[in-house]
Amino acid sequence: MQSKRTGLLILGWAAASFSPLALAALGGDLNSAQDDAVHMKAQARPGSRASSAYEVQELTLTSGTVVREYASPAGKVFAVTWHGPQIPDLTQLFGSYYPQFAQAAGAPHAGHRHLQVRQPDLVVESNGRMRAFHGLAYVPSLVPAGVQVAALP
Repeated sequence: MQSKRTGLLILGWAAASFSPLALAALGGDLNSAQDDAVHMKAQARPGSRASSAYEVQELTLTSGTVVREYASPAGKVFAVTWHGPQIPDLTQLFGSYYPQFAQAAGAPHAGHRHLQVRQPDLVVESNGRMRAFHGLAYVPSLVPAGVQVAALP
């Protein structure tokens, strides 16, 4: 029964990853999110400097899902969050970290509404049910000094 639930979860993640949307990826340049927003006709709020330690770019996808990308002063995306009716395209959000995430997500774990991946160079927490998903992913080595990831808005 557990392997069937895990299989369904992976299938759900895979289906979500074939979305035509494109976003800046973890470890990537925040400026690409602005270009991608124009390309996919998503509504982008101008980047805002939440503190001297990071900048936030917010995109509202056509599905209603809101994605926030957090970048260091150097412009590198160190974290992404999402909340809304659909899971965003995780292959685009995670970029080169996606294969690592997919492998970890495929491992047996408890529950089908909560997924947690904790590795030295990638942390992902995703929760939700139909039309109410939310998540956080970050690369610990890219988080600016003094930033508390758990406190990101």
